[in-house]
Amino acid sequence: MSEPSPQTPTEEARARRIAELEARLSRRRVGVRPVAALMAMAVGLALLGMQWQDLSYFLSPSVPLTLGAEGAYRFEALVSNRYAQVHGVPTVRGAYERADGALYVLVGLRDSPFVVRRPALPGEQWTEGRPPPQPDQRPFAVRGRLLAQEDASRYRDALALMERMGEVQPRDGRLWLLIEGERPGTDRGLLLVSLALVTFVVLNAMLLVRGLKRR
Repeated sequence: MSEPSPQTPTEEARARRIAELEARLSRRRVGVRPVAALMAMAVGLALLGMQWQDLSYFLSPSVPLTLGAEGAYRFEALVSNRYAQVHGVPTVRGAYERADGALYVLVGLRDSPFVVRRPALPGEQWTEGRPPPQPDQRPFAVRGRLLAQEDASRYRDALALMERMGEVQPRDGRLWLLIEGERPGTDRGLLLVSLALVTFVVLNAMLLVRGLKRR
């Protein structure tokens, strides 16, 4: 049985070089750099913060706040970003908008700070560039997402227009928007995105801790 031949100096140097490269690659497999992990966490937390209001509504009670009816409104029950119901007499004028291919009407409730956003009814069809029609004048009850004026930034201009029309009465300097049909716990896509962002932040936190320990 023959003995293995001794390595030449060149082979020994090559073996040492390979060992050094393997050790270096092993150290690099630790994960992302701490700065990169911190930046990723900051981005994930910022995105979570941007949809915190929607996530808070998703988790809010599904039993509606009862805000009363014309002549007997319960203003003490007002809470922003909650599911609510109210009954009232519509204002003579309203604001119209198109969104996702559908027509919507923002109409106030007389003698109240409430503005309701609902789908347009028959007879409320509006063509851009022409004067908007009068909203349906039948009293109605509505349920939906209640937002204080400062929390409804998307509808800031429409609410300002309704206030200038003078048919709604701000309470404590603000109007209240009720978006018909939005119920808590129904936007599953929002929940999935939020869970994905939380997972992303947690994973980067783990990588950050691991990287700092190795350093």
